[in-house]
Amino acid sequence: MTRPRFLPDNFTLTLIGTVILASLLPASGQTAVAFGWVTNLAIALLFFLHGAKLSRKAIVAGAGHWRLHLLVFSLTFVLFPLLGLALKPVLSPLIGNELYMGMLYLCALPATVQSAIAFTSLARGNIPAAICSAAASSLFGIFLTPLLVALLLNVHGDGGSTVDAIVKISVQLLLPFIAGQVASRWIGGWVGRNKAWLKFVDQGSILLVVYGAFSEAVNEGIWHQIPLWELGGLVVACCVLLALVLAASTLLGKAFGFNQ
Repeated sequence: MTRPRFLPDNFTLTLIGTVILASLLPASGQTAVAFGWVTNLAIALLFFLHGAKLSRKAIVAGAGHWRLHLLVFSLTFVLFPLLGLALKPVLSPLIGNELYMGMLYLCALPATVQSAIAFTSLARGNIPAAICSAAASSLFGIFLTPLLVALLLNVHGDGGSTVDAIVKISVQLLLPFIAGQVASRWIGGWVGRNKAWLKFVDQGSILLVVYGAFSEAVNEGIWHQIPLWELGGLVVACCVLLALVLAASTLLGKAFGFNQ
């Protein structure tokens, strides 16, 4: 039977199913704590396996791809905030002022390293460059995001310990990756032969994060605090914002001469 063109891919359908599951059966209390540990372990496993899979030569080449990193930084810390400001006349009436402020905050954040790696892997892209770029974006974001928030939202305050944030990124992401590099001499061949299996780790880690985050939102009363029409407007706003940045990244990627 031919798959209908309008039907999303299986992973997108699974994401939607995960959101529905979290809405009906959100993790809470000690279950949420245990689930958080499982999610952290899954993310660590993701980086460990990619570390075991990638050669040092590929990592050095990825780290040295400065034009790609410059483009990623520009999209993350320049284009996203500018789009957030430019779309205010449309977004503010559509989703309300409070959710619009949340959208501006979203535009000031770097992408999570885990999702950047997982989606790049699923798209068969340049994983070594993605790891270096995403990790660097997160580290720079520790300093740049508070500045952008202060400029965009005119909010000043304690954003938390910078040292704690750096330690968390290092322990959860970089250490498993380095451990994978060390272990690659023993398991690198096996991981390479079974790289299709990595797809399930990539997708599974994303699904775990989505379920955990949406469970927390449901427990905080998202369905009672925000009207459905505003949530619908928020979905539209996120899709429009994502489409604009994807179009810009595609055009700029071609202009820079990047291959797929």
